[in-house]
Amino acid sequence: MSLSEPRELLDAHLDSYRDAVLRKLDGLSDEQLRTSRLPSGWTPLGLLKHLAWVERRWLRWGFAGEHTERPWGDRGPAGDWYVPAEETAEQVRALFLAECARSRRAVAGAPLHQRARVGGRFPTEADAPTLSWILFHLLQEYARHVGHLDVVRELTDGDTGE
Repeated sequence: MSLSEPRELLDAHLDSYRDAVLRKLDGLSDEQLRTSRLPSGWTPLGLLKHLAWVERRWLRWGFAGEHTERPWGDRGPAGDWYVPAEETAEQVRALFLAECARSRRAVAGAPLHQRARVGGRFPTEADAPTLSWILFHLLQEYARHVGHLDVVRELTDGDTGE
């Protein structure tokens, strides 16, 4: 990785956060993945599913302008992050990994100054952010949620991780 190339830095840091999320969840039982430790009620598995949909919303539906039937598919009837009982942890993990791979393909070769395509998430060119803005937004989102997982993991089993 070049420390002087912004695109390489953004891509590498985003992948690092994607990996950190999975490391924070490794070793948790299905029950621990589905149990909330916080008053807001979200679960670690719900957060992983949320991040899969964040990838879809920002990079496929957003940047690439792909049609998305249910862009808020991570939300349940109450509007919160939702993982139905019949959806396994392995399925959510596979969804996350697939969305990350699709995200990488959606932005491959695009310059940082390129604006998101109109017609997906963004109705007009004036609404469409640049790829650099989207990638920085995703870094912020991941950093926040990895911190959340640090706290939840410590409350769950005392692991303070790395």
